[in-house]
Amino acid sequence: MSKLKGLLLTEGLHGMISQVEGLAKALDLDYFHEKIELNTPWNLVPPSLTPSKKFIFKNRIGKDYDVIISCGRKSVIPSIVLKKNCNKKVINIHIQNPKVSLQNFDFVVVPDHDSVDGPNVLISKGAIHYLTIDEINNAKDYLVNKIEKGKDVITLILGGPTKYYNYSKEHISEIFSKINKQILEKNLQLILIPSNRTPENIIQFAKEYFGKNSLIIDTVDKQAYLSSLSLAKYIIVTCDSSSMISEAALTEKPIYVAMIPATRSDKRFQKFRNLLESMNIIRKLEDEIDTWSYEKLDETNRIARLIKEKLS
Repeated sequence: MSKLKGLLLTEGLHGMISQVEGLAKALDLDYFHEKIELNTPWNLVPPSLTPSKKFIFKNRIGKDYDVIISCGRKSVIPSIVLKKNCNKKVINIHIQNPKVSLQNFDFVVVPDHDSVDGPNVLISKGAIHYLTIDEINNAKDYLVNKIEKGKDVITLILGGPTKYYNYSKEHISEIFSKINKQILEKNLQLILIPSNRTPENIIQFAKEYFGKNSLIIDTVDKQAYLSSLSLAKYIIVTCDSSSMISEAALTEKPIYVAMIPATRSDKRFQKFRNLLESMNIIRKLEDEIDTWSYEKLDETNRIARLIKEKLS
């Protein structure tokens, strides 16, 4: 039996691609990506004020599809239009709060901290994503020859500045100081992994701060990221990225969240962190680190199972 064909709509940002691709994989779709480009002025207008018409976006999609999975503000109206104008029944799934009537979609997948409710809403505990535990385990050897043997690994995953969190050198220094204390006390090997948002000056600062005995990955490298998760005994993730915290929670390893003072109300992120803390998945990075166990967080496959059950 041939697979259903999936059309993935995003704005092209890594976090969004991770979510739509992860769900497509879990649904076992034969999928392709389309980066949505909205015409002016609709690229500046909220979806709630945008007409559901073809002229609002530039994309002309010639391939066949059975399922649309969209994520992000710019993909909301294109998903609605493409479903409505298709000459066959198409299932459309939107990830994140679309901020239009939920009835425009067959399914809406939102994290618990978004507080969205409806008969077609599926609530995830954290962000869904495209990582699998097999991918993580298979990448273990990628960094093995670059680290010191006989030491436990502490992996630090850095996000980057957002409208909620400012990556000042002072705040990053405080995080580095707490980690360095643990490296010295427990004789650990540090692997530092940057993201797309990590500023170059922060990566350079890390190299200067931790020196040659630590492995500082200075480019975005998915295999290095996966390998660092596999090798880690302890994982530290900065508080600005719900997606990377969710990805790390697939490993069942202790996750510490490195806090950065918020520049504006971050109640949604606090709610997310409080939920994972109550599930014994994360703890705040303080002056001591320890190990503990928890049930892995695999929301992508759980959400996919719910969709399959409802469709059947």
